[in-house]
Amino acid sequence: MKYNFGGLEEKFSDYNSSNVVVLPIPYDGTSTWIKGADKGPDAILEASANMELYDIEYDTEFYTVGIHTLEPLGPYNSPEQMAEDSYNHVKKHISNKFIITLGGEHSISYGPIKAHAEEYGPLTVLQLDAHSDLREEYEGSKYNHACIMARAKEFAALVQVGIRSQCVEEANSFDRKNMFFAHELYYNKNWIEDVVSRIKTKNVYITIDLDVFDPSIMPSTGTPEPGGLLWYETLELLEEVFKKKHVVGFDVVELCPNVINKAPNFLAAKLIYKMIGYKFFI
Repeated sequence: MKYNFGGLEEKFSDYNSSNVVVLPIPYDGTSTWIKGADKGPDAILEASANMELYDIEYDTEFYTVGIHTLEPLGPYNSPEQMAEDSYNHVKKHISNKFIITLGGEHSISYGPIKAHAEEYGPLTVLQLDAHSDLREEYEGSKYNHACIMARAKEFAALVQVGIRSQCVEEANSFDRKNMFFAHELYYNKNWIEDVVSRIKTKNVYITIDLDVFDPSIMPSTGTPEPGGLLWYETLELLEEVFKKKHVVGFDVVELCPNVINKAPNFLAAKLIYKMIGYKFFI
């Protein structure tokens, strides 16, 4: 591993004294268009080492909670193998650490979600994503990235935000009251309140596919979709969720880094850092 999150010196990144652990899973075995999500964790960690660690809005430095970066998992021969291994690794740390998982494609969320549901259930998974990912099976596997929310709802309730692409099979399989399509948010000034109101459990796990953002600010994803969320409205939603609910863990997935444009890498790193702040400083 070349980097740790934030480029922190040892006294703020030691495992025993850190409240947060970052688990990179550079897996890209089932993505179906633009490859490169396996390079995402390294790109995020590199960008994070170049952030200013003082947060202007909160007038403090979030890294003081301690952030330890674990060694990356893998490689794997199948999504099933990855799902089992990631689950076992999260279980090792979940009792006394706040775990952030870095993808990799969205299939890496299976293990963390399952582990958190067992530890903290009843649980709601809040999914920020362009795609609903509710196929029961895709390309011969139930653990494909296109199936991750079908698997998640086996363990938890779902609230899905920013969705703007799905197949006919998925259109018949979701809970309409818990699905917030991107085009509807544009006309609803109270959409953030509405999203939070649909989270019925105290405990929440957040999974963020970076293609939830509009490609104008996040072009580096496997399947960029027009019409996505922007930076400050996304932060406003996340801050409200952290205020009103007990967020038990989160993942950020589907960064396909571009060697020329590193701004999306920095966006992903900054997003993670802001969420650490919301967890420990609200």
